[in-house]
Amino acid sequence: MPELSEKTHIPAPFTIKDLNTENPRWCVGCGDFGILMGLKRFLVEEQIPPHMTVNVSGIGCSGRVPFYVNTYGVHCIHGRPITFAMGIALSRPDLKLFIHSGDGDALSIGGNHLLHGIHKNFNCVFILYDNQIYALTKSQSSPTTRKGHPTNTQPQGTMLEPIVPTRFALGLGASFVASTADWLPDHFVSTLKAAYAHRGFSFVHVLQRCPHFDPENFDNKSSVWFSFLTHEKGIPADKRLADKTGVVTHDPTDHEEAFRIANSRRTHFGLFYRNPEKPCYDEMIRQRIANAKPMSRAGILDSYKI
Repeated sequence: MPELSEKTHIPAPFTIKDLNTENPRWCVGCGDFGILMGLKRFLVEEQIPPHMTVNVSGIGCSGRVPFYVNTYGVHCIHGRPITFAMGIALSRPDLKLFIHSGDGDALSIGGNHLLHGIHKNFNCVFILYDNQIYALTKSQSSPTTRKGHPTNTQPQGTMLEPIVPTRFALGLGASFVASTADWLPDHFVSTLKAAYAHRGFSFVHVLQRCPHFDPENFDNKSSVWFSFLTHEKGIPADKRLADKTGVVTHDPTDHEEAFRIANSRRTHFGLFYRNPEKPCYDEMIRQRIANAKPMSRAGILDSYKI
């Protein structure tokens, strides 16, 4: 984490320009540009102090995000941003914590950490960048690559059905599960706002275009293949596209219906599920420490004597 500097203490009200650092280095047309801009727009609209914000990432194209936003940031090793972020959540609950991870980083090498991050429900916004391919290492199959798609590691086409991230999160008992896309700027920001307002592990699945290695994956110029989930307790549909595609009323407290929607072949964007009553592991740990009786070091070590 960088040293605290005057530059990080940006006075309010701040603008997107104040959050800019170096120019992002992604392929032309990459969906990460939209996600980065959406994140900055969200931070500005909510006026979340940059010196109280930490962006943690793993390895992959999404791993560059902490370099491109003027907050505190950590670029971790492959698949480990959740473990690092949990340490921050335990020691500095006052900080606003965002985790950035790709489909390979989160669901392959980091799958076990994602499992326990969801299970422990520590307070953070977890953003899963899902371009359904390993892009930084030049087009290998990822856990979410669609069946039959040719890649460098499976040139005749992938043989397995892909992991469905929303279904994965719901099956593990996530307290917040939502999905959006990089080319839906208003819906993306609304999703971040809902995730940020939730106390616990907010799982935000984002479909992310990769025009260089998989240009035909997501048809962002059409809306006939997806629907929006809406509800007074959920996330509003994108105003530009609501009348051009399906809009489904879904109560995000209905876990069984959320599973049914996640299992359907049609793509859905919106809030699948939210349970504000699920306990947070980081809060329980801090409470246990606060309630612990003070002991001398000698007293603690005596029980280990042989």
